[in-house]
Amino acid sequence: QILGKVYAVLSDEKQRVVYDETGTVDEDAEALQDGRDWLQYWQLLFKVTVKDIEDFQKSYKNSAEELADVKAAYLNFKGDMDRIMESVMCADYTDEPRIREMIEQAIDSGELPSFKAFVKESKQKMMSRRKRVEKEAKEAEKTKDELGLGGENDLQALIKSRSRDREKQMDNFLTQLEAKYGNAAKKRGKKTSAKKRK
Repeated sequence: QILGKVYAVLSDEKQRVVYDETGTVDEDAEALQDGRDWLQYWQLLFKVTVKDIEDFQKSYKNSAEELADVKAAYLNFKGDMDRIMESVMCADYTDEPRIREMIEQAIDSGELPSFKAFVKESKQKMMSRRKRVEKEAKEAEKTKDELGLGGENDLQALIKSRSRDREKQMDNFLTQLEAKYGNAAKKRGKKTSAKKRK
């Protein structure tokens, strides 16, 4: 919805001029009320499949881009492997030895400083991280199975599933509102009609 509003403002000349001059947007403007299904629109523009993600992972791993990201994360987090592993794209616990080796080579060549958090990391901290990520991987697999994912349309299925969950939440919310305020309104209506009869 936010992207949709941004798009609508930028593509409407009058709205864009108003925004450039005032920094605000008229929420009731016709340009913002076109009723377009923005989720569907953005999905059409940026259609991503599981194969696209897998292809990206293959090209990213062991690339110059990944090496630059690993070095940047190492410097940014001062050698804290927990945070490095969380921030490097496409990395899971099986990649840790490879990423660690990349950092060690950069330290040996003088490209990176030697942070104590990295070179003196305890075995206990390493094992704790490994157990945590293995547990998360199992939970992710379980969720994937529960959602019935496993094919080319994985992302689409996941989006639809989340959309259904949000609809259920909204229905529950509306039901609660109706139960709370709808009954009160009916009671008031009965009292009013009873007074009229008197």
